[in-house]
Amino acid sequence: TMMAKRQASPARPLARDAMAYVLAGGRGSRLMELTDRRAKPAVYFGGKTRIIDFALSNALNSGIRRIGVATQYKAHSLIRHLQIGWNFFRPERNESFDILPASQRVSETQWYEGTADAVYQNIDIIEGHGPEYIVILAGDHIYKMDYELMLQQHVNQGADVTVGCMEVPRAEAKGFGIMAVDADDRITQFVEKPEDPPAMPGKPDVSLASMGIYVFTTRFLFEQLERDAADPESTRDFGKDIIPYLVKHGKAVAHRFADSCVRGKDETGVYWRDVGTVDAYWEANIDLTQVIPQLDMYDRDWPIWSHAEMVPPAKFVHDEDGRRGEAVSSLVSGNCIISGAHVNRSLLFTSVLARSWSRVEESVILPWCDIGRGARLKKVVLDRGVKIPPGLVVGEDPVLDAQRFRRTDKGICLITQPMIDKLDL
Repeated sequence: TMMAKRQASPARPLARDAMAYVLAGGRGSRLMELTDRRAKPAVYFGGKTRIIDFALSNALNSGIRRIGVATQYKAHSLIRHLQIGWNFFRPERNESFDILPASQRVSETQWYEGTADAVYQNIDIIEGHGPEYIVILAGDHIYKMDYELMLQQHVNQGADVTVGCMEVPRAEAKGFGIMAVDADDRITQFVEKPEDPPAMPGKPDVSLASMGIYVFTTRFLFEQLERDAADPESTRDFGKDIIPYLVKHGKAVAHRFADSCVRGKDETGVYWRDVGTVDAYWEANIDLTQVIPQLDMYDRDWPIWSHAEMVPPAKFVHDEDGRRGEAVSSLVSGNCIISGAHVNRSLLFTSVLARSWSRVEESVILPWCDIGRGARLKKVVLDRGVKIPPGLVVGEDPVLDAQRFRRTDKGICLITQPMIDKLDL
């Protein structure tokens, strides 16, 4: 199929005439205290990246060189990350990178009212770049996808909107926007978070879920946004307003993620994660410690770009029984010092210090944490910069853990500095 694809694609990739518009305003409230000070797209993931780096890397690797990011909720750390890590676009190469906070450009009300409004308020900025197509993306999902293939389908089928979709078990479909499609993948019905999700043709146990990825011709999108902005009943949202309208009155087509999912050599399935809960976040990070994880971060053909700090290598010191600097089945980032500590099946971000006789198991440790001597941590997520006092034990006494920390039903403890400061030790 690779050969056939090559011949079919035009000499000039459609991505060259497209703009990626990333909706990165997300509150991410189910991540609890992890999003107290940062938007969900800015949450750390995978050792050195942040969640938004996946959508941005997909756009870049797909050949899209015009990117806009609409930010809203607690955007400072996100904006700083974008300024430092994504500032390599050059206008003289017809590239652009716009950070677009809600700025009262259109009306005096401060915030973007909905996902559609977040684009509508910046129509003049988008027009200035003159893209022929717009790829609307959510900034808070972990996946690898070639948007060029979705753009080609959009043009070939003459769609008004193409919606990125993935197959989900019908039993789990309640949390998504679900499509009903005909034999040509034309969307006949779109229902947001249905009690009884429609199944796919010929697959009674599977539903097609929206990934929150939409392709439009720019002109047409602007017309729809103007129409929607004039409708007093609208909530100004793609999923709730724009897409259902186009399903009824236009040609809405589903694009299947399986057709454009980028896989490394060891990746078999289609990988897409919404790490929107503490459990899902912990699980997706810990999965990376497997011998062959479901997500290949080592794929040179589809790199995940990010802001990488200039730091010394990780260091492992002390070599006596009970006080040996070691890490097994773990990812350890730069500037970590494993000083006479034992780390197992864990993911350590940049600049973590684990002190003598401490043990870290099945844990996700964000940057700049300091784990005191003799502390034992199991199944924890440590927020950035937390100082764990010497001898603290987490993950062995569920009742005590739940009193002190944010403990999930699955027994994962999220720990922030204010929780530590409250402890009576």
